[in-house]
Amino acid sequence: MSPERGWSMTDRARAPVLLTGASGRVGRMVLRHWPVAAVPVVPQYRRTPPTGALLWDPMEGARALVEYQARRGQKFGTLVMLAGVVPGEGRDLSQNRILAEATLAAAHLAGIPRVLLASSSAVYGPGEHITEDTACAPDNAYGAAKLEMEAVGHAWRDRGLEVCALRIGNVAGADALLLNVARRAGEITLDVFADGAGPLRSYIGARTMAQVLATLCLHEGVLPLALNIAAPGPVTMAALAQAARASIRPRPAPPTAHQRITLDCTRLAALHAFAPEDSTPSEMVRQWRAVTP
Repeated sequence: MSPERGWSMTDRARAPVLLTGASGRVGRMVLRHWPVAAVPVVPQYRRTPPTGALLWDPMEGARALVEYQARRGQKFGTLVMLAGVVPGEGRDLSQNRILAEATLAAAHLAGIPRVLLASSSAVYGPGEHITEDTACAPDNAYGAAKLEMEAVGHAWRDRGLEVCALRIGNVAGADALLLNVARRAGEITLDVFADGAGPLRSYIGARTMAQVLATLCLHEGVLPLALNIAAPGPVTMAALAQAARASIRPRPAPPTAHQRITLDCTRLAALHAFAPEDSTPSEMVRQWRAVTP
């Protein structure tokens, strides 16, 4: 089945999805919530894979991927690339570009027609109601690195591989807020701005994220170059913390802090049918708790 011709909905429904980065924080959460009955998924690991998973390091070439597909007698319909380097002391963020190049080259060689490339809303820099057409102006190294990674995707898309960059907002439970709730016995500190309110951000729950990814994997027709990934309605970080039963310690926001950083997800909502509760803090926390030991 050639990636040059469009896959039908039946083709895509039958084809499994390859999920790279399955051992990462977001990958683990998404995998736990993945709708396997609707969309079969195979997680990828670089070492010690569980039964049914793919042992493959993209940096070592496409051979293991190609051989896996040959053994199964079936190609993956979509590769969801959640693997990447996140900010942290001593971490080389330029590896995001290098890993994307290796993964996309392997997908091309393996005949996988579609790749969903996990980027970040950090490529935009701060702003409100940010659409996919907003000019990118990252204000940190992570956003700049992800923008460089997206450029790799653009080059492969020009060669015929359908690459869609997912500009992901905050995944509830994988972000600093709820991680700090878990680590600090339910106590967190939040900025308070001049109007007495705290930060407003675009979030998505882990199960909603898995459902969105599955929808995009099944989509018939070509996906856009980039998609904002978050629930349609932004939430205050205070409301999310309260839904997690956290004790909030307020502090005056520093002059450099941004109160509102939100994504416009109209384009995504035209492709995926969100439920009203997907934008509520209580549902986001419930989805997080469902995969938190």
